[in-house]
Amino acid sequence: MIAFVSGPVAALAPDAAVIEVGGIGMAVQCTPDTLSTLRVGKDARLATSLVVREDSLTLYGFADDDERQVFELLQTASGVGPRLAQAMLAVHRPDALRLAVSTGDEKALTAVPGIGKKGAQKLLLELKDRLGEPLGSSGLVGRQAGAAAAAGWREQLHAALTGLGYAPREADEAVTAVAPQAEGDGAAPPPLPQLLRAALQTLNRTR
Repeated sequence: MIAFVSGPVAALAPDAAVIEVGGIGMAVQCTPDTLSTLRVGKDARLATSLVVREDSLTLYGFADDDERQVFELLQTASGVGPRLAQAMLAVHRPDALRLAVSTGDEKALTAVPGIGKKGAQKLLLELKDRLGEPLGSSGLVGRQAGAAAAAGWREQLHAALTGLGYAPREADEAVTAVAPQAEGDGAAPPPLPQLLRAALQTLNRTR
């Protein structure tokens, strides 16, 4: 198992980063939130989970060990593969997922692309005793809010949406739709996952 990778960021894409480790470029699949914290040429350390298939080896990267653990626990539910688990973490932070599951929040799960009403109900039943209670990650939420403000919430949200498979035009429309929520009171924008949830809701209404 590759527990983590550490080294300079060689390249960034909408859904992946390349980390140089000992002269080798390691392609790591990441959520938009994690990618938003990385900068080309800067050192990074990502917790990782290696997914082995008959025809591929795919490395998934996370901001911390807790996010990786939740990624792996999500896949213990039937029908949840690494792509769907990553999509869930792209929309919700680990504690938000724990809270959704512990409170039976079906709506929170259906905000994830690829999860319908019946799928959400099934996941709530299967994951209830696996994810545990929220740990209380106020520090992580604060860091996300700061990152969104510093790097530009519009760019981050647009990259997050295109990384989830939406067309650039759809991403533009969703960013415009949530702009009043992000900038309405003049304060720092909400955390990226919150903006992403709102944007996904507007896209679901238009489809």
